[in-house]
Amino acid sequence: MAQELTSISNKTVAIIGGGPAGCMCAKFLSDAGVDVTIFDKGKILVTILPTGGGRCNLAHAHYDFKILASNYPRGEKFLYSVFSRFGTNETLDFFKSIGIETYTQDNGRIFPISDSSKDVREKFLKSLKCKIINENINSINELVQGYELISDKSKYFFDNVVVCVGGHNGYELIKNFDINIASPKPSLVGLITKQDFSPISGVSIKNVKCKIERTTYCGDVIFTHKGISGPLIYKISSIMARAEMPYKINLKFSDDFDLQDLLNDNPHKEIKNLLSKFLPKSFAQFLLNSLSVNINALCYTIDGATRNKIYNSLTNFEITVNGVVPDGEVVTCGGVDLKEVNSKTMESKKYKGLYFCGEVLDIDGFCGGFNLQNCWSTGYVAADSIIHNFKLG
Repeated sequence: MAQELTSISNKTVAIIGGGPAGCMCAKFLSDAGVDVTIFDKGKILVTILPTGGGRCNLAHAHYDFKILASNYPRGEKFLYSVFSRFGTNETLDFFKSIGIETYTQDNGRIFPISDSSKDVREKFLKSLKCKIINENINSINELVQGYELISDKSKYFFDNVVVCVGGHNGYELIKNFDINIASPKPSLVGLITKQDFSPISGVSIKNVKCKIERTTYCGDVIFTHKGISGPLIYKISSIMARAEMPYKINLKFSDDFDLQDLLNDNPHKEIKNLLSKFLPKSFAQFLLNSLSVNINALCYTIDGATRNKIYNSLTNFEITVNGVVPDGEVVTCGGVDLKEVNSKTMESKKYKGLYFCGEVLDIDGFCGGFNLQNCWSTGYVAADSIIHNFKLG
């Protein structure tokens, strides 16, 4: 005999945190008839406004869930189950359903046709059918049935609680629970270096490569008065977020080539002008000065030892990283230990009815829409699991 389904219209869920993960979870829950309340001390969904430079990089055009998950230094295997259920295709279908058409750039980043984070926020909020309470929740207490939430102003009681407080703070909220938290560390940040790059601050070099362990990463690098920044550096900072300082990285500014042939073919060209064919002139001069090479030396005067120094710097430029730029992080690594959470449901393994999704989890991805994808997908999976459990009673 088929199990009788229980009505879910009288079931209650509290979502703590009105960011992208919390709103995604609230959307699917409320559409299914669940009584949902979002708690946030500020305006909800404002954290998407600066994303993608204000254009809102909604997702990335990786449609295989394993390839998509490979862009997360922490959380890759955990996300296999999540992305197999709600990946890029499902994300685009969702946004289309609330009136947001998208386009894909050549680099795979997906944006709304409006190129407006504000437009995404407005349409998302218009589609939400749930209560919003602008209060700060200070603690959660487990009851025999359900949970008690205590805010600055009142107490509330709910059947289920979904914690979506982001990755920067809010862990005090779950101090009453035996849940391990991986210490938050800055990720996707500029790096402070031992080397002084202030003379070339603002100089950008495209398609630089860096090998970390067995993987080679490629992207643009920007030199700053504190060190280095740019897309490749954000990626490196993410991978090395838990590395002990100082550590060394080696940048490759040019693919393997025969420098001696170039010197031979341009004997009367100044060495700084030769290097400026494939590097910004200011950086070429900086590099030569750092090697104590006369920037005005003619190519035919460059001896073998000097040639090798120049070649090694172009293909194996060593930088010592001493720290990260304070308060510069876009996201953080760290958060609720993934061993504490069921990847098929987002529910705590120890506490029935307590869920986690979004950046509060120890999951962080590279730039390019991956961190929002984590929010959309884990928010959906948490909602789907809650709906399923309510229906089964």
